[in-house]
Amino acid sequence: MSENTQSPRKPRVAVVFGGRSSEHAISVVTAGAVLSAIDRDKYDVLPIGITTDGRWALTADAPERMAIADRALPNVADLAESGEGGVVLSVDPANREVVLTEPGAVPKALGEVDVVFPMLHGPYGEDGTLQGLLELSGVPYVGAGVLASAVGQDKEYMKRVFVSFGLPVGPYEVIRPREWEQNPAAARKKIVEFAADHGWPLFVKPARGGSSMGITKVDDLSGLDEAIEEARRHDPKILVESLLRGREIECGVLEFEDGPRASVPAEIPPVTDHDFYDFEAKYIDSASGIVPAPIGDEATAEIQRLAVAAYEAVSCEGLVRADFFLTEDGEFVINEINTMPGFTPISMYPRMWQASGVGYSELVDRLIQAALTRSTGLR
Repeated sequence: MSENTQSPRKPRVAVVFGGRSSEHAISVVTAGAVLSAIDRDKYDVLPIGITTDGRWALTADAPERMAIADRALPNVADLAESGEGGVVLSVDPANREVVLTEPGAVPKALGEVDVVFPMLHGPYGEDGTLQGLLELSGVPYVGAGVLASAVGQDKEYMKRVFVSFGLPVGPYEVIRPREWEQNPAAARKKIVEFAADHGWPLFVKPARGGSSMGITKVDDLSGLDEAIEEARRHDPKILVESLLRGREIECGVLEFEDGPRASVPAEIPPVTDHDFYDFEAKYIDSASGIVPAPIGDEATAEIQRLAVAAYEAVSCEGLVRADFFLTEDGEFVINEINTMPGFTPISMYPRMWQASGVGYSELVDRLIQAALTRSTGLR
């Protein structure tokens, strides 16, 4: 007599995307690519979008509607199955069930979630806030933990950590919110003195932003105030960096069973229609990087070493993209890391791993499997 056995449930992956930051649209695009790549024979998928005002919404599982089309950027509001109510994740570690609530209706259980794939970029998602919620909920998640996410989002403290670990960092200055709000003349003088030491042009950027949003290249004092206000539209704390002359080289780090490994590096060639590698060059005009970067075996080994060292310095998990300058004297200077790099079809992180022998679907699967093997809490 045969036994009636029930097949084991597939792991359930909640892909969370959108969010309240200025990188909302890029998060949607990235999530669309990941949704397309997740093996549906291996995983159940629950797409959850966060609107720009912070509402968690059940969305259509429709990757084709999540791409940039005719230069128009997608958003969660257009994908949400309802304009009211929201998705709620329990903060009880013993209960991983996701519940849909709508006005005038009985809350509807959407089932348990085994792992969250947080495809959020910028504040309120990539900066440790969502990671803290998931830690409270006891739900494993892809990518860096609370501390690494927070440090990886704040360029000031990221650089401070790099310096403490002996990693090479370029000159920078920080203008905190109170400095500009209470004494803009003194803040401006601080930047002018920095320029006197390191020269113009300068780059003025949000300290906790990404996707090159809010960044301005400033050639002289006349453009400084406007650049500061542009950066402050995204973050009240700003970072000022000197121009490093050299080649822009990136390297990906991915968690394997035996620890983190580095990909082949990529080079971001100079862009001709833009002042620098800005948002439009990255996402709209499809600037193409060179993979692998033509820098020779010795330089490749060095940037791979530095990329893994940066990953370890910040206590990252899962993945990181590390961005460097290869200066004219042949030295690498680390600019920043990205704990949740873009996964759009033209993003450099997946392209570097593709060239390293890890295809897109395998890359997504590895990240999910690594998250499933980690516990939440202290580790």
